[in-house]
Amino acid sequence: MAKDIAKAMAEVSLDHCHGTVKDHSDFHAQGDAEVLRKAMKGLGTNEKVIIDIASTRSNKQRQEIKVAYKQAFGRDLMSDLKSELGGNFRDLTLALFTLPAVYDARCLHDAMKGAGTTESTLVEILASRSNEQVNKIKEVYKKEYKKELEKALTSETSGDFKKLLVSLCNAARDESTSVSDSQAVADAEALYKAGEKKLGTDEATFNRILCMRSFAQLRATFREYNKIAKKDIAQSIKSEFSGEAEDGLIAVTDIARCAPAYFANRLYHAMKGMGTKDSTLIRVVTTRAEIDMAEIKQIFPALHKSTLEKFIEGDTSGDYKKLLLALIK
Repeated sequence: MAKDIAKAMAEVSLDHCHGTVKDHSDFHAQGDAEVLRKAMKGLGTNEKVIIDIASTRSNKQRQEIKVAYKQAFGRDLMSDLKSELGGNFRDLTLALFTLPAVYDARCLHDAMKGAGTTESTLVEILASRSNEQVNKIKEVYKKEYKKELEKALTSETSGDFKKLLVSLCNAARDESTSVSDSQAVADAEALYKAGEKKLGTDEATFNRILCMRSFAQLRATFREYNKIAKKDIAQSIKSEFSGEAEDGLIAVTDIARCAPAYFANRLYHAMKGMGTKDSTLIRVVTTRAEIDMAEIKQIFPALHKSTLEKFIEGDTSGDYKKLLLALIK
């Protein structure tokens, strides 16, 4: 996987990522609210209108539409959408009209509720959001679910994986863009001594470095590690860790190397084989549409020998498919 990501990274720029959904230039919240109300009023629903507006307005603009809708009609837009739409199309549309921190908090909660925990979702969200975003998610989580996010995570997970999640939830990653070559060498040596060169594994060193250094710094560290250990950091993680902790640390390294490649893989695995993991498909498209979906689309064929559009066309249908394709266009 590391070689695939390295190859794909050569084809995209990590310095300037682009979303496929941007602020609509000729935006009028009141006008959009009126068009949406008309699309849902009376018999039948004009799904095309909903797709057109949902896919061409930014989340910030969608929030303004919600306010204008309530002001004009004394009705809640989310409630109307929920009652008028169905299935995955409804879930995707509602996700698009939800504030990002609220949506992320809900996805984390859903990943932990009931029997079993969807560990990959926890890492995906906590490892790929900025410190500010994680802190906002924590605020929302406490308000919505009356529990600290960290306590929820520690009650649902265990061992090294629990420690990794606590570190990520702490939101203390360096977010500067500068890279120190000497720090990269020192961290690479520390990781080597904590794993390959040691009987047993010093998990705390892996957590500290992988959860605190900037992604740019980690990429430099991984290059130095390869020189010292004569193998990729991912290979060492696989030999030193197992289970959820291994998967979690690999995910962090993949995000650090190239977030678009990581998310391209998340989309691929959501759609490959029998059945579709719609919750993952909806979450990734919703949360990356304004950030780096252009790069995800670009990198997808390099990793999976097919375009993202073809995967979506072959794996989804109806208005759900139309909205997904409109969002990644």
